[in-house]
Amino acid sequence: MLLRNYYRPVLFAAIAVFALMPAAHAGFREDLMKSFGTLLNGSGTSSSSASTKSPAAGLTQTEMSRGIKEALSKGVNVAIDQLGRRNGFLDDAAVRIPLPSGLDQVASVLRQFHQQELADKFVATMNHAAEQAVPQAAEVFAGAIRHMTLQDVRGILQGPDDAATEYFRRTSGAELAARLRPIIARATNKAGVTLAYKKMIAEAGPMARMFVGDSNLDAYITKKTLDGLFLKIAAEEKSIRTQPAARTTDLLKKVFSSVR
Repeated sequence: MLLRNYYRPVLFAAIAVFALMPAAHAGFREDLMKSFGTLLNGSGTSSSSASTKSPAAGLTQTEMSRGIKEALSKGVNVAIDQLGRRNGFLDDAAVRIPLPSGLDQVASVLRQFHQQELADKFVATMNHAAEQAVPQAAEVFAGAIRHMTLQDVRGILQGPDDAATEYFRRTSGAELAARLRPIIARATNKAGVTLAYKKMIAEAGPMARMFVGDSNLDAYITKKTLDGLFLKIAAEEKSIRTQPAARTTDLLKKVFSSVR
């Protein structure tokens, strides 16, 4: 009974938070990044290099390296284009960011008071913050591609369907989180509903935090943003590896047909 009595004000405090949502939602960042075409090492396209042959069906090391980098650039471009546009997260069930654990019960209470729209606005705010942050990942991914070693290239080419995505997670995950989180924090601080939520959690005791789960909203959104980004990159990587139609250049066709 004591726990129930404590929980009730927490829920109604959250309802008050939703009520602070401003009527208008600010506009968001326009289209994303520049082309990744300049990422590839060197500017020539000749295959007459004297490089040593790689283990992958007669490819030179130059061809193998350029092919992998082109595939990674394509995967990143597609993922950022899909997620960095308006409603890129919100309209895609595979990556849509839900309420933090615990707040689903708050949403249930809101429905009882015919205030589901407030919960929907909270979700929309989180997802719009994610879409604003995603384009900033382009520079981090570009750096990871530029600094790949031949060993990295071989491991990706001969690895599983998500080998490139895992390479990005391993080499760039922390930097991506550090780059995206301030953008997400600025976006959520501009939205009344999420800012009020963060203030409430900061002032709440340990018991209240236990009920609402992920108390650090910006960290939660950042993690979900990266999860969605890597999911899309992995899907494009697998498509290039397994579907000839996705290999849109002669180099991609040559490189990936050699390992299948």
